[in-house]
Amino acid sequence: MPAPVSAAAYRIVQESLTNVARHGVGVTRVEVRVTRAPDGIRVEVRDDGRVAPFEPGRGLLGMRERVEQLGGVFQTATEGGFLVTAELPIERSPA
Repeated sequence: MPAPVSAAAYRIVQESLTNVARHGVGVTRVEVRVTRAPDGIRVEVRDDGRVAPFEPGRGLLGMRERVEQLGGVFQTATEGGFLVTAELPIERSPA
C-alpha cells in the first residue's frame, strides 16, 4: 500500500477516536473497520453515542482534505451515533 494511503488511514482512525473521546455523548462502543476494496481501502469509525449539536471543526475538515487529495471520498453520518467513512483509492494515489 502506498505510504500516503496508509498514513491517511492511520490519521483518520486517530482523529476519529480523538473526536469520540472529546465530543461523544453517551458512547459505550466504538467500532473501527479497515477493509480492502478492489480499488483501495475503506475506513469506517462508528460510535453508538447520541449526536449532540456540533459544528465541523478542523479535525473533520483535515480528514476530508487528506482523503480528497488522494482522490478519495470522505463522508460523515449521524445514524445511531456518529459515523466517519473514508474510501481511499490505491491506484490513483500519488507515490
